[in-house]
Amino acid sequence: MASNPLRGFTVERNQIKTIGQDLQRPECILAEADGTLWAADARGGVTRIAADGSQRFIGQHADPRFADTAASSAELEHKFTSGTLPNGLAFAANGDILISNFGTDCLEVMTRGGETRVLFDAIDGQPIGKVNFVLRDSRDRVWITVSTRVNPWTQAASSRVRDGYIAVLERGVLRVVAEGFYFTNEIRLDAREEWLYIAETTGPRITRMRLIEGAQGVQLTEREVFGPSHLGGYPDGIAFDAFGNLWCTLVMVDQLIALTPEGDKLLLLDDGDPAASKNLLERMAAGTVTAEAMLAARGTLAPWMASITFGGPDLCTVYVGSLMGTTIPYFTSPVAGLPMVHWKQRSS
Repeated sequence: MASNPLRGFTVERNQIKTIGQDLQRPECILAEADGTLWAADARGGVTRIAADGSQRFIGQHADPRFADTAASSAELEHKFTSGTLPNGLAFAANGDILISNFGTDCLEVMTRGGETRVLFDAIDGQPIGKVNFVLRDSRDRVWITVSTRVNPWTQAASSRVRDGYIAVLERGVLRVVAEGFYFTNEIRLDAREEWLYIAETTGPRITRMRLIEGAQGVQLTEREVFGPSHLGGYPDGIAFDAFGNLWCTLVMVDQLIALTPEGDKLLLLDDGDPAASKNLLERMAAGTVTAEAMLAARGTLAPWMASITFGGPDLCTVYVGSLMGTTIPYFTSPVAGLPMVHWKQRSS
């Protein structure tokens, strides 16, 4: 087997560039083959960034709260727990944008012109909860993660509530396929779509489950921890590269790591504040973490590092999404990313 190109690799800070400006909570980023980027925007939509760097906000309305960058801790907590908060993004088969709205607790779909409608706000007769991420697979099934049904979500994170779940939209029906997760965050399918990898933020770990095709639709089984049972930080965004490494952001401690196919942890970039990270980890372990402790833990490149996206013509450009950043850092990877299902579809 060829040697892993990530072994011995670290991200050099002087090689990091940025794209976009005055962005508002660019938590998730979609990349297209023509160089276009689509970033979640807390004003209630997305920001489209063209290959030449020009950008425009697309949405039905603009929530002005995130424009205030000098907010107090209490105001920051309110911004991150209420109102519209477009979070995870995925392209629908027709090119529309699926949006998991972490603020309004629903799965939305938005045309590229900004027309938005709610697809689901309930499941099994109950409010759906904190919809965090959305993913479409090669069979046009739509997967969503719900971090918790506790509101505000900061309480669920601080007390390590284990009520997160995964649902799938298949044959027009949205149904729960796995539950009992520690703050379910991003999910990814491996290259063969045999395993679903799950970021359990307050686990803090990655788990995975095998896909089983049955008469009643896809099922998840054989749940197991992948890699270390404690990652040393809180996994948020994950993405595979073509070698099979699973890249992962550790939010708040603001580290970028990768788990090799064997489950070994590699540290690629550390942008955290050591003292604030140590305090956060200790308080979280003791169950005494506060919103102030969470807000204090952050880096400077992509504060509250939240997602990883591979793009560029060769899928070797890595874009880093964040919850508190106003721009998107990017750098070159020694290995290409695993193409997402939309990659060969027509870009616009």
